[in-house]
Amino acid sequence: MSEGLRTGQLAERAGVNTQTLRYYERRGLLARPPRRPSGQRAYPEDTVRRLRTIKAAQRLGFTLAEIAELLRVTSHHRGGELRARAGAKLEEVERRLADLQAVRSALRTVLASGCDSLTECTCDPSPLDLDDRP
Repeated sequence: MSEGLRTGQLAERAGVNTQTLRYYERRGLLARPPRRPSGQRAYPEDTVRRLRTIKAAQRLGFTLAEIAELLRVTSHHRGGELRARAGAKLEEVERRLADLQAVRSALRTVLASGCDSLTECTCDPSPLDLDDRP
């Protein structure tokens, strides 16, 4: 076995903390690494790339469960699956952006109208009457 990276070394190189490594192991995102005779973990060098990939996917809005599934399907070189899931995530982001834009507009109206009561806004129509959203 090559020397491998110790937990602290891996965490530093990947830009995460050591508790994140343990958590990802428990969630199955990282394989349990072999141990040195001293009992210390010895992570393979390519674990840095895997961690960076996980963090990048999180920044794109994927949950850890979604990332685990993406890692599973892409390890079998099913690129169409990745594109389909990325497309679905993009649609979700677009819906959330539309919702946030509606909220921003309502907040601007609240500020511009000078409303000072949640229950008795005198604006007509009240900017506080947002559509019910799931």
